Amino acid sequence: MIRIYLLEGKAFVWNYADARRIREEHRIVGVLVGALPRKPRQNVRLGLPLELLPEEVRLLLDKGLATLVRSPTSQSLGHGKNQDALVPEKVVAYEQELEENYQEQLRLSAEQKKTMLESLADHITQGRAKKWQRKGEGEEPLQRPAESGSCFVLPRESMMIQLPTERTQIAQEETVDWHVASQLWPYAGQERHEMHYSIFRDLWERGYYVTTGSKFGGDFLVYPGDPMRFHAHYIALCFSKDAPISLCDIISAGRLGTNVKKTVLLCSVEQEGTVAYTSLQWSGMQ
Repeated sequence: MIRIYLLEGKAFVWNYADARRIREEHRIVGVLVGALPRKPRQNVRLGLPLELLPEEVRLLLDKGLATLVRSPTSQSLGHGKNQDALVPEKVVAYEQELEENYQEQLRLSAEQKKTMLESLADHITQGRAKKWQRKGEGEEPLQRPAESGSCFVLPRESMMIQLPTERTQIAQEETVDWHVASQLWPYAGQERHEMHYSIFRDLWERGYYVTTGSKFGGDFLVYPGDPMRFHAHYIALCFSKDAPISLCDIISAGRLGTNVKKTVLLCSVEQEGTVAYTSLQWSGMQ
């Protein structure tokens, strides 16, 4: 079961395997919003967590593929003196784990260097002998290169550390009922959300990949395949069936779609629950 964590009305997937699964198996894309540990001061390449649209979350919930959970806050882990008493023990355990990791990396690095020197021992010995002969000092006392590297030092700032993307310790989590509106999930029963979800699901069931369309001024972008391989073909704009649309909005949408080489879809939900689509393409006068 895919676990989706809620925070102030936004949904996030933290597990890498879950993020990969919902994209490869269920055509749910989402948006990566986390900084990369090795390159935190840039926003060209982002990492976990994966933020999902409310419609993407709803689809996974309807299919029975996911569950909504609320992460425990810092106050729920303990209160007062009991919590304060646990802090020193956790610090000591963490420092002990770091020291064990350092000693293990030091041992492995020393063994790797010794192996490398032994493989190059003959070459190094010949090079040293030629150097001594050029200086006219006779033959150099034989010394194994591996012996000179026996005192190996690994700077502590060079050691590798693990950066977990999930909680390293089991914590109590609260399941959120997505059928009831709450501060964490305010979309239940909202008419606009229901309309957007009906359109999103209809496009998804037709085999398309659907993502947010905010960067092109629409509600959704519709792709014929994975967005990593294809450009979007449609910009979907969602309207209520009986809501009037101004002529200026229609012209603006048509010109926008033409400039970015996409077709604009005006989408609405009929009373029977079916979705109606009207496409707009700019046609110049001859």
